[in-house]
Amino acid sequence: MNKVILMGRLTRNPDVRYSQSRSGDQMAIGKFSIAVDRRFQRGNSQDGEQTADFFNCTAFGKLGEFVEKYLVQGTKVVVCGRIQNDNYTNKNGEKVYSVQIIAEEIEFAESKNAASSNGSNGGYQPQQAAAVPSDASAEGFMDIPTGIENDLPFK
Repeated sequence: MNKVILMGRLTRNPDVRYSQSRSGDQMAIGKFSIAVDRRFQRGNSQDGEQTADFFNCTAFGKLGEFVEKYLVQGTKVVVCGRIQNDNYTNKNGEKVYSVQIIAEEIEFAESKNAASSNGSNGGYQPQQAAAVPSDASAEGFMDIPTGIENDLPFK
């Protein structure tokens, strides 16, 4: 099984590009990096300095479009996906070993209000709340007209 779940903040704005498939369709490829805080101190760090690990992530298709539309530097997200080797040989003939996270799911890890109070500008833009009908009660529920109680699918 190859499954990873990470929670962290974007270290920079995502880089989203579109590839052309053989069928002529375009697919979004969103690349971003997240910093994941460690729960313990590294080495001789006695002064309470927080340490983090940095992970390169890639999202394809609709998820790549989501990354482009809603994520910006500082946004706190939960990324679920898989780890993939990204090994290559550089110009000097040396083998370079690295991994990347292929995102399968991305969720916001904090509300927009929490993000702005933490100094993060966050990319999440909530949809406008639907207008409450004028015949709605104070709790936001509409009053049921009399005479239709027996026609409702619930009681």
